[in-house]
Amino acid sequence: MSLRAQIQKILSHEDLNFLLTNRLPRNTLTRFMGWFSKIEQPWVRDASIAAWKFFADLDLSEAKKSHFTSMHDCFTRELKPGSRPVDTAADVMSSPVDAVIGAHGRIEATQVFQAKGFPYTLEDLIGPDVDDWRDGSFVTLRLTSSMYHRFHAPYDCQVEQVRYFFGDTWNVNPIALKRIEKLFCKNERALIRTTFQGSGPCAGQRVALVPVAAILVASIRLHFLDLLLHLKYTGPKTLACHASFVKGQEMGWFQHGSTVIVLAPGGFTLADGLQQGAHIRMGQALMRWRG
Repeated sequence: MSLRAQIQKILSHEDLNFLLTNRLPRNTLTRFMGWFSKIEQPWVRDASIAAWKFFADLDLSEAKKSHFTSMHDCFTRELKPGSRPVDTAADVMSSPVDAVIGAHGRIEATQVFQAKGFPYTLEDLIGPDVDDWRDGSFVTLRLTSSMYHRFHAPYDCQVEQVRYFFGDTWNVNPIALKRIEKLFCKNERALIRTTFQGSGPCAGQRVALVPVAAILVASIRLHFLDLLLHLKYTGPKTLACHASFVKGQEMGWFQHGSTVIVLAPGGFTLADGLQQGAHIRMGQALMRWRG
């Protein structure tokens, strides 16, 4: 067994993984990583990316450029044109991100699950205004550290409001999700409210994207807001906006990776062939409108 495989096996032990990624000063470490990742000194950049490649399955063959100014530049990389074909079917909501599919299914009144036996409510996650998704459907999309970190419009849509929630930075991997109740509701997150546009069967449906931060990952850049949402943000928590996007158009990026929870009204179900643990790419069919 290679050294890399041995280290990965050790780190995959649940108790050790949970200890190393959660029982640390999470917010302090996250702020430090935000600073460190932007260092453009060549040997710091090269050593950081090399270490990243050693511990994760980082594939940069699809990156638009081959030289990066910093580890942050590599994290937020763009892809070569055509790398992510978008499903254009009128009844399809495409995946906004590259991700691993986590918990998903029916929203029972306003209750959803982060893992088996660990429920939380929409009110805990995004506040009291949840009627658009009562008895709807949800999908949890988990981004690993090596994935493409930009997120895109799942349909032709208009963003009407962004709400920011200050919080913690617990790890959001499956190990932590099985141990920390209401974890997503404890972490820093944002609510992006959208209304689907156009003349297709999904037009008029309200869908929410909820990016959730995690340890080492606590910044969200949205192209339609002239600010960065992060742990030190002290501005207004509710931000009105009127930004229009076409399906597949880039909306912003995570500054490292994390989770996106998609909330959809009744009538949407997970696309055929998808299940928990499956990998999905941005642009692929994520949910389908069944009426």
